[in-house]
Amino acid sequence: MKFQGRDIITYPDLKKFPEGQISTFWMDLVANGIGQNILIPVMVAKGTGDGPVLGLTAVVHGNELNGLSVIQKVFRDVDATKLKGTLVGIPVLNVPSNLNHERRFTDGEDLNRIFPGKENGNESQVYAHRIVDRIVSQFDYLIDLHTASFGRINSYYIRVNMDDPISARMAKLHNADIILDAKGEGGTLRNAARQLGIYAITVEVGDPNKFQKGMIRSGLDGIDNVMIDLGMIEGNIDEDKSEGTVYCQDSYWLYANRGGILEVKPEVTQLIKKGELIATVKNIFGELLYEYTAPEDGIVIGKHVHPINQTGGRILHLGLR
Repeated sequence: MKFQGRDIITYPDLKKFPEGQISTFWMDLVANGIGQNILIPVMVAKGTGDGPVLGLTAVVHGNELNGLSVIQKVFRDVDATKLKGTLVGIPVLNVPSNLNHERRFTDGEDLNRIFPGKENGNESQVYAHRIVDRIVSQFDYLIDLHTASFGRINSYYIRVNMDDPISARMAKLHNADIILDAKGEGGTLRNAARQLGIYAITVEVGDPNKFQKGMIRSGLDGIDNVMIDLGMIEGNIDEDKSEGTVYCQDSYWLYANRGGILEVKPEVTQLIKKGELIATVKNIFGELLYEYTAPEDGIVIGKHVHPINQTGGRILHLGLR
């Protein structure tokens, strides 16, 4: 069976794809409420020599678009006849939410909080389970591409378990602004992959609902560095910017204790000191209601940019060095 001239495959076996070429197909995952198949786009570049399986995933959240473009460009540039191993790209993992211009899955769940899912679970759990079971489980390495959520912006940063030297190496090769040592995060695709023995990192490439050329270029360069390091492609690793990376041992979000018109002062990647003014809240008449100061020294990983902010809304994501 085909769709748009491409094969529909329910259980892809990466070992059976032809060597020296790029194959593109649709993976049949689930059906919607009127029985239509929900198809996931997959790209496979099968090399001509032995090597690892590197998986690239994007749009786990439906509004996170930069990773989509990163994967497209990686496959535009790769030469399968010179590739060692296998490169797999899933440019849109959460197809229903992407089409609906929404972050969460169709049942309201955050897909990146329920991996590896359940074989006989609810809508989102089954969807997550089949992604892991049918294709992610075949990876040796995973780079999962994300962005900030609605109303927020992010630095170019990596989430990784720094206790794992191989995953830590993958993170460092991205020359990111910030590397955050994030060990737990149950329910994420990264953590589900780790439980299967797959070396995995999460790459945050900027802001939602847009394509950002600089962020896309940075993500592409990082993946190229990883592929060179794994021996999949030839080239020289670019580590010129690695000295500028800030390493954080922990992080947390600051939340507003009163609603109003929010203005967050520092920019992403900015170092801030304890007691420094970081945000103000005004009422609808423009009168100052409250000022927020930094509770401790840190770096701004991301921040809220939508001015209308209810009590309990986010202010900024503070990284601790």
